[in-house]
Amino acid sequence: MAHEAPVRPFSDVHKKGDHVIATLLHDPTVEGLDVALYMDGSASMEPTYGPRGILAKIGGVRNQVEPQMHWMLEYLATKDRNGLLRVAYWATGDGSELEVHGELTGKEARTFKFPGPKAYGKGTIMLPVLRDYVAYLREQVEKGARRGLAVIITDSQLWDGEDVRAYSAQVAKEIAAGRLPRVNFVFVGVGEQVDEEQMEAICHDEYPGVGHLWCHRVADRMEEMAELVAVLVDETMTVASGGTIYDDRGNVLKIYEARLPAVLEFDVPDGVKSFTLEVAGQRFTQPIPDEDDHHDEPEPPRFDPAPAFAPRPPRKKHGGHSH
Repeated sequence: MAHEAPVRPFSDVHKKGDHVIATLLHDPTVEGLDVALYMDGSASMEPTYGPRGILAKIGGVRNQVEPQMHWMLEYLATKDRNGLLRVAYWATGDGSELEVHGELTGKEARTFKFPGPKAYGKGTIMLPVLRDYVAYLREQVEKGARRGLAVIITDSQLWDGEDVRAYSAQVAKEIAAGRLPRVNFVFVGVGEQVDEEQMEAICHDEYPGVGHLWCHRVADRMEEMAELVAVLVDETMTVASGGTIYDDRGNVLKIYEARLPAVLEFDVPDGVKSFTLEVAGQRFTQPIPDEDDHHDEPEPPRFDPAPAFAPRPPRKKHGGHSH
């Protein structure tokens, strides 16, 4: 059998009669995605990191943040285009500073130590986070990034909520003008000190030609944080991710109204040599191989390689919105 090499994002393509079975290597809606994770480093977070130094050896208080960071980073690495995640503490020092770890792989994140920032912050100022991520994304665009996602964790009310909204409007204008790729901000609050009304005000803003940039949820406890992030990221990255299959003559072969399945099946007319998947404004064309000369069904792998800790639905949701 002549077999055409699969083109990304396809991992396998078979033809039996007029029936084509195409398996996706990963979710094409996140093709070229560059991810960053910013963890609150303000003073209110200090008790959740636990004691340091000699006190960490003799004290019975454990670091509640570190296992959640490991969980989130390993999961987010499956979404990132090159598996490298920008990681930083924010709201450190005077409340407006960042302590950047740089880029970590999911594997490195499994054992990386997160004892808390060197200098816990005296306030919670988010604007430097957005500026840092936008600058980082501009650099990554030159290396192949086509979409951005920044996950931001806080346990406090923001001191600069209106500045965040004003800067978000600027970012949206850059996206609408084609000077920045599409960006999403996932905002997760933890505990009783977060201001959910403030979070909702930020997330409800809608921008011409772009829609919503932000989505949020609130977790009661630190132990719920990672699974909330996983659920919210999945929802954010798969909004309106249905797709359309065309043949090489421009005819519609199949329309997926909802989320794309991992295995696409459709019929093609005689003489069609290739098909095109259109999803999230992108088009992927795949040559069709000759009819299979065997009857083994292709094994349908999943989207991104799933981590051992596949996300579960959160036990409780709090009035957050994802768009």
